[in-house]
Amino acid sequence: MPSIMPIFGTRPEAIKMAPIVAALQQSDHFDCVVTVTGQHREMLDQVNELFGIVPDHDLNILQQRQSLSAIMTRTIDGLDRLFAENKPDAVIVQGDTTTSTAGAIAAFYHGIPVVHVEAGLRSGDLFSPFPEEANRKITSQIASLHLAPTGTSKANLLAEGVNTDNIVVTGNTVIDALLTTVDKQIAFTDPQLEDLAASGRRILLVTTHRRENQGDAMRGVGRALARIAASDPELVIVLPAHKNPVVREAVLPALEGLSNVMVTEPLAYGEFTRMLSLAHVVLTDSGGVQEEAPSLGKPVLVMRDNTERPEALEAGTVALIGTDEERIVSEVSRLLQDQDHYDSMANAVNPYGDGKAAERTIAALEHMLNLGDRIAEFGL
Repeated sequence: MPSIMPIFGTRPEAIKMAPIVAALQQSDHFDCVVTVTGQHREMLDQVNELFGIVPDHDLNILQQRQSLSAIMTRTIDGLDRLFAENKPDAVIVQGDTTTSTAGAIAAFYHGIPVVHVEAGLRSGDLFSPFPEEANRKITSQIASLHLAPTGTSKANLLAEGVNTDNIVVTGNTVIDALLTTVDKQIAFTDPQLEDLAASGRRILLVTTHRRENQGDAMRGVGRALARIAASDPELVIVLPAHKNPVVREAVLPALEGLSNVMVTEPLAYGEFTRMLSLAHVVLTDSGGVQEEAPSLGKPVLVMRDNTERPEALEAGTVALIGTDEERIVSEVSRLLQDQDHYDSMANAVNPYGDGKAAERTIAALEHMLNLGDRIAEFGL
């Protein structure tokens, strides 16, 4: 059977690759060889454990405060040695991380076809988000098969000259992953979160980690959260703090001693999906959360100036607000106080998938390798 090697290294990649790994392992046509880089370590391992993924190869590249260049070179070097001994028939990379681009480049150097999951997202600004916009554009130049999550992403690829025969619109596998976990109501390991869930209090769920927001912008986010907490004592702000010490050093000092702010360690994916379902409002700079929260009818305020995921923006469930302290306070307060405005954003619009993206991915792989027919695309 053809050997297919999914390569991933971060928590977001693992979440979106998990449904594909499961589908590959269930397929009669492919031998699935899971390879992780360990760009994230603990958070990656948590997702793998949740979905029962046991990697066949682990490059374990993580080093404290490593640079993007170090991630790139260590990943390519590790994959170069791996491919010399175990050359798959195709590799699958996901999204726009340094792991995904390094994986694509290493595969290209060995003449291995690259399948790009979540292909075609574009913000239009090479430096925002950084380095993701450049990463995904580079990967698009290398990929043999482009699995676009939406018609908008397909249009972006066509505008760049990608052959339509090499693009398949699958929907986003993050919806596959979300739908398999959110109904499980996985228990929180932190008893305080379990108590919060039982209390019925309104929750503002916050995630922040973007490199372009680190420094003064994140310090402003911390100050904004402190002001929001002080203005509404009944609101509980839940902030699963990213492991990156640069993020923690910027955001957390302003939140010390506030009784209605709960700073936790990063939540395992199952716990995070439950918290997402409990949240009243979501404040984030994450890409994946922009896709997940609208599926649950949660208004999302995005602390960025642009987004490569315009579908929910157009539907009205997501709003771009940047990182200005005053605007964060204003926009969150408006959602908390103006019910009509809240209702207008809380409509459960799901433009990103129907839970069958992994199924379409396997069919696209089969077609690429002359093992099956092309099937209907998502949204068509």
